[in-house]
Amino acid sequence: MQEVVKNVFATKLNAFVASLNSYVSAPDGQWTVKGFIDVYRQIYTISSDTKIVSKLLEIHLFPRLLEFAEETGYILVPAEKQNYYPDVSFISKTDEGKFALDFKTTYRLPKNPEFCNGFTLGSHGNYFVERDRRKNIQFPYNDYAGHFCLGIIYTRASATSVEETRCYPIEQLDSIPTVIRDFQFFAVENGE
Repeated sequence: MQEVVKNVFATKLNAFVASLNSYVSAPDGQWTVKGFIDVYRQIYTISSDTKIVSKLLEIHLFPRLLEFAEETGYILVPAEKQNYYPDVSFISKTDEGKFALDFKTTYRLPKNPEFCNGFTLGSHGNYFVERDRRKNIQFPYNDYAGHFCLGIIYTRASATSVEETRCYPIEQLDSIPTVIRDFQFFAVENGE
């Protein structure tokens, strides 16, 4: 029964992931996030630094993840702490189990775009060995019916096209250069 529930979740997750590109991308492939805005309607550009991009992508995707959870009968539980595994947990409203989803992002290599920089695997802390404990994990590892990664690969803008220190009035939103583009999303089940 558990394997059937996991397969159903995986199928729904893959269909959801297939919709993400149109959610985060403009028709020309540019990321729809251009910066952050203050109360004076000034937009501050962002850096293509991988830590910044990863966190902003997570924030950008969160409303869609909430919709996915609701549509599929799950409650979304974000990680309680920054260093906890997974990034989000899906808990079935009908007691069919929990699923872990961890985000992994990277960028294509500028001189060899068919390859990417590589994914950081994160640490497999004590929770991976002692699977009934809650140290650095949202719920005990064994409580999850399945563990999945949401992989995101993107192309970074050239350093010369991004002005990280520039501020734009809201009226110039369309002229702000994008820091990343051309997304590829995929979901994979974590093996043990």
